[in-house]
Amino acid sequence: MWTQLAHNVIKYRLPLIIVLAIVTAYMGYRAKDIEMDYDLAQMVPETDEDFIALNKFKELFGDDGNILAIGIEDSALYTPEKFEKFSYLTKAVADIKGVNNVLSIASLKKLQKNVDSQRFDLVPVSEILPTSQAELDSLLNTIQDQRFFAEQLLNTENGATALIISVDEEVLNSKDRLQLMDDILQVGDAFEEKAGIELHYAGLPFVRSVMMGKVRQEIIKLLALSVIVTALILLAFFRSWDAVLFPLLVIFSVVIWSLGTLDILGYKITILTGLIPTIIVVIGIPNSIYLLNKYHQEFEKHGNKIKAISTITRKIGIVTLITNFTTAVGFLVLAVTDIKLLREFGIVAGINIFATFIVSIILIPAVFSYLPSPGRKQLKHLNFKMTDFAISWITKIVFNHRTKTYIVAAIIVGVSFIGVFKLNSVSYMIDDLPEDGKTKTDLRFFERNFSGIMPLEVLIDTERKRGIVQLNTLRKVERFEQFLDSIPAISQPVSIVSMVKAARQAYYNGSPAFYSLPNQRDYNFILRYLKNEEGQQDMLTNFTDENLSKMRISLKVADIGSDKMDVLLEDVIKPRMNEIFDGTDFQITVTGTTPIFIKGNRYLVENLRLSLIVAFIVIACVMGVLFFNLRMIIISLVPNMIPLIITAGVMGFLGVPLKPSTALIFSIAFGISVDDTIHFLAKYRQELFANNFFVPIALNKTIKETGKSMIYTSIVLFAGFIVFIASDFGGTVALGSLTSATLLVAMLTNLLVLPALLLTFDDGKRRKDAHPLIEQYGENFYMEEEDEEINLKRIEKENLKEQSTAEKNNN
Repeated sequence: MWTQLAHNVIKYRLPLIIVLAIVTAYMGYRAKDIEMDYDLAQMVPETDEDFIALNKFKELFGDDGNILAIGIEDSALYTPEKFEKFSYLTKAVADIKGVNNVLSIASLKKLQKNVDSQRFDLVPVSEILPTSQAELDSLLNTIQDQRFFAEQLLNTENGATALIISVDEEVLNSKDRLQLMDDILQVGDAFEEKAGIELHYAGLPFVRSVMMGKVRQEIIKLLALSVIVTALILLAFFRSWDAVLFPLLVIFSVVIWSLGTLDILGYKITILTGLIPTIIVVIGIPNSIYLLNKYHQEFEKHGNKIKAISTITRKIGIVTLITNFTTAVGFLVLAVTDIKLLREFGIVAGINIFATFIVSIILIPAVFSYLPSPGRKQLKHLNFKMTDFAISWITKIVFNHRTKTYIVAAIIVGVSFIGVFKLNSVSYMIDDLPEDGKTKTDLRFFERNFSGIMPLEVLIDTERKRGIVQLNTLRKVERFEQFLDSIPAISQPVSIVSMVKAARQAYYNGSPAFYSLPNQRDYNFILRYLKNEEGQQDMLTNFTDENLSKMRISLKVADIGSDKMDVLLEDVIKPRMNEIFDGTDFQITVTGTTPIFIKGNRYLVENLRLSLIVAFIVIACVMGVLFFNLRMIIISLVPNMIPLIITAGVMGFLGVPLKPSTALIFSIAFGISVDDTIHFLAKYRQELFANNFFVPIALNKTIKETGKSMIYTSIVLFAGFIVFIASDFGGTVALGSLTSATLLVAMLTNLLVLPALLLTFDDGKRRKDAHPLIEQYGENFYMEEEDEEINLKRIEKENLKEQSTAEKNNN
């Protein structure tokens, strides 16, 4: 099969290159339509009961994550001139397309009793802007008396104020959101320039836009860095621009395929799928390195270019197929999860990692068959002194210090296990953004002055019509709200209770002393005014359903992390909630984007653990098919488990939490590191046949030949993943640095522990009645040498014929 493949690749090289170019062009055409994904709730399965509850809440009250806030802490705002500019800022934001409503102290309205109509009118707190400091101070005092809004908009202790913006949901979930955010920022920049006052931005719409904007920038930045680093390493190894240009052409093609795959499958770019192009660059290059290294080795033996190309396709073909499959498995296992974010990432990455095999096994042999034979300079890397020294040192350790190798490995693994038990899982809403970046510092502003900005909702269903407006129900809800308000990490609750309190205050001519729930005596009068209120349906629908059987309590919470949020919800809020509403048949649900996001991170980590187990089982099965030998399966897996344990231990000791980005490391690293094992064992099996099944000689030759390629690819992988530290996302930095370290350790275990285990436990014997798949790798298996010579002569003859025809045409 592989001999025929080698023949066909060279025979039909031009048509194959044209087909690859056409497919790449089509994928590029599809890639132009990819959209960004701004949905944070996609990390929770659609069947999850809390996710279902959030969707029901949204059907009643709309998206809870459509609030954007602009904050000011500068006391210079409270002069007539600066306050006037702030008023213009409020109006300018309100006029932006996509903004539903703006609430600020410069545009505040209040309920006012209309005795003639027996209703409440919503009127501005002030009809005109204050022109003197006395008028402004009086306005601020009036604003503070409006208890319904005051604590949301004004920190009375230090004067910090917030401008609350409600954004249209349709705009929020479309590409127009970027223009909306830009318009708001432009208006804000103009205010900062004119007033000389710094603005702080927060809220999920802003965070999502910032994060996805950075994802878009990082796709380009990390891709460029990975290409540059990879190109420099290839040039240093092979000393030839051909060996740089065409491997990068392979990768460039597959990167375009990956983007096209996203559009074909109807996926969008997320914080994970945005990493795929860079991952393709890093993971795809080893294919070319193994092919080129083997090509140069074969050419150095006999000086026949076409024979060398045929040989690498036949010898490296199956093992490259298997290694790409195992690497793809590390990603494809994510497809079995029920989380959209992981599933899409795993499917697209897995498909296109496998596609690198197709492109590289066609393009590298085809292109290099056209190019001149490698010269002495290009072959110089085969005798690179530093690499030779490393291989000599490894051989010495394996053959002379095997016991010490086991002892050192056991000690490191034992210590690492201690660190493993120190691992903890925690994540934040804006976990990946820089600590000293403006987004996080602005978030801290709102947490410091307004107890947070992340949405949290409580849905109360009384299960009976008008059950919400019963006075005893309102009193229970008030008790619950008072408890919530006492929690430092939660802002002042807003609900129909707040509205009824504000109505009572308005009924008694705006006196703040009456901001409380009505008593039995005045409740019916106030309720009658509310019923007659102009536009009351709009105000009530913000807090209740049309039957007045369900209500919401809207809260804002600080980004305290998944572990503390779990404790807050499960151990603090829910027990008190159950106590207050004990004896009722109310259905009460704590929901909102924040708890769903936190739960989503927990789902991600759990699913990544499951996917690692699945990957381990699948790869173990692959090893079983390759070797038909339980002992060899165990020997092959041990060197690849050690790096994962060490990485987990290091994370535990350094306090690096287990979160989606860091949990992803283990599946990726395991799938990649197994490649080295397969290459090593495939070559080892070949050398066993060539050296009468004498293990020491077979191992020695395997280390010398395969060891160099393993070192080259490990350096490329290390350098490729280490560029992730240039990211602005903390999770991406952790992914890159820890994956690099894991793969470096995996190289050492595959070059030291793996041969040591083979030397100790493998006797080199084989069953004559069994022919495992691994035996298809190598020139002595199944007596293919004669077939190869026949095919080679035919290939060379056809190649000379093509060259002769080309020369005639040129003449």
